[in-house]
Amino acid sequence: MTIGSVYGYQPYNSIYTSPIGTSRQPQDVNPVSGVEEEKKSANPDEVKKPGRKSSPADCETCKNRKYQDGSDEGNVSFKSPSHISPESAAAKVRAHENEHVSNAYKKAAKKNGKVMNASVSIQTAICPECGRTYVSGGLTKTSIKYKNEDNPYTKNQKELDALQLRGANVDYAA
Repeated sequence: MTIGSVYGYQPYNSIYTSPIGTSRQPQDVNPVSGVEEEKKSANPDEVKKPGRKSSPADCETCKNRKYQDGSDEGNVSFKSPSHISPESAAAKVRAHENEHVSNAYKKAAKKNGKVMNASVSIQTAICPECGRTYVSGGLTKTSIKYKNEDNPYTKNQKELDALQLRGANVDYAA
């Protein structure tokens, strides 16, 4: 028997068979006394979690949380601190990070480059006041490779590659 469990206790969301043999949905059962209690239909956002100062609905930290972009790109959103509701933060942060990816492709196209890699990661954290998991930010990493035709080393490498590939493909059908 593990700590915190009570022998014979059925989880709330399971269906079990009564002694008579009929199947029914269980009520909230007190694990100590085994007595069925009345179901509580409270919204999880209105319930204060143990060890927390407030419920997610009353959390001042979540109400005052602001997001701001820390990059040097001027044409992206959130250059000034802005509030986002915790429910829509994931979608808005992902959309913002995708703006950075789009800018990388535009930058590469302007300077005859190629985007080698673009990745977006979303970070989450837990609010210390209410215990809600929220999106704390995002990070975009891009890698762009530029062609430098004026570089003498690049020209030399291309000449060496051409010498190695010369005669490598032969058409025997002719």
